[in-house]
Amino acid sequence: MGRTAPPPWPRRALGVLLGCLTALLGALWFLSAGGPLGPFLLWPRTRPDALRVLTAGARRLAAVERARRSAFFGDRFPERYQAPDRKVLRYLAVRCCTGLLSTVVIALLGLGAVLAGLLVAGVVRGSIGGQELATQVVLGGVLLFLDVQGLYSLAALDARTARECFGPSEQELLRRRIDELAASRAAVVRAVDAERRRIERDLHDGVQQRLVALAMLLGRARRSRDPERADALLLQAHEESRGVLTELREVAWRVYPSALDSLGLEEALNGVAERCGIPLRIRYEVGAPLPEAVETAAYFVVSEAVTNAAKHSSATALEVSVRLGGGRLVVRVEDDGTGGADPAGGGLAGLRGRVAALDGVLHIDSPLGGPTIVTAELPCA
Repeated sequence: MGRTAPPPWPRRALGVLLGCLTALLGALWFLSAGGPLGPFLLWPRTRPDALRVLTAGARRLAAVERARRSAFFGDRFPERYQAPDRKVLRYLAVRCCTGLLSTVVIALLGLGAVLAGLLVAGVVRGSIGGQELATQVVLGGVLLFLDVQGLYSLAALDARTARECFGPSEQELLRRRIDELAASRAAVVRAVDAERRRIERDLHDGVQQRLVALAMLLGRARRSRDPERADALLLQAHEESRGVLTELREVAWRVYPSALDSLGLEEALNGVAERCGIPLRIRYEVGAPLPEAVETAAYFVVSEAVTNAAKHSSATALEVSVRLGGGRLVVRVEDDGTGGADPAGGGLAGLRGRVAALDGVLHIDSPLGGPTIVTAELPCA
């Protein structure tokens, strides 16, 4: 819902005049239909049917008003939004009042123009003195100001009521925003819990098992009485310790990459490319500093998408694009794998929650047979 460039004032003035006519039609509808339907509206049993008849005509008149606002004032309203019956009736009632009042104000302006013409004619004939002329000019100026200000206020009220009727009201938008924030918070909590479980699983099934194996190797080497056997066990333990360090480093990178703080998003993504077992090409087109939360979300989008592609898609090549434009950071990850990624899966659902927490949007396009394209749009304002 919005407005294009304001149309020229003659077009808007024609729209105001046409609004006076449509307001008269609305008032006639309420009088002609509301009067006979009044007794049926008061009786609870017949009230729904009577309201249905009254609202049907009101919706037709409201559609005319919507077309008038769009054609003469450049307003744009949501196509699929349908206002409740009560909102339509309330809008049409207010529209009738504002339109009829605008008619009165315009009539007064016309009357004032006629009186101004008579005043000028009197001045030309010399029948009006200077003191009377000054008095008439002051009174006419005050009335002209009041008429113009009243017409402007009525036009603003007309526009505001149209926006509230033909699109979500401020209360509806606020309620939607609250629902979005509640859903986003719940998604972030689920994502954090899933991340904790994954870290615990990585530490338990990976690092912990390897540390147990390392302890067993060192114990066997300490108990061995054969120097050559002990040397071989120590060498094996040394290799195992290097593997444990590598796996710990991988777990730490998945928790939070320190390169983000020290080197920035581009270098952190290069680290993802270095650790990826599939050829990965990165295009980084960001010419301005990014908020820390946006950098973190962008990194995890790339990291999770690349990890999923390496594990599940049988991909042979990956391409990552990070581009900043229009105040939004667009992160795009594409692989040439078999596709079929489940958007509701744990990893992708967690990414969607992380992106939604920043008022961003995550798109996943993964048809069977591929390719899979994950796109995140993150606002940077």
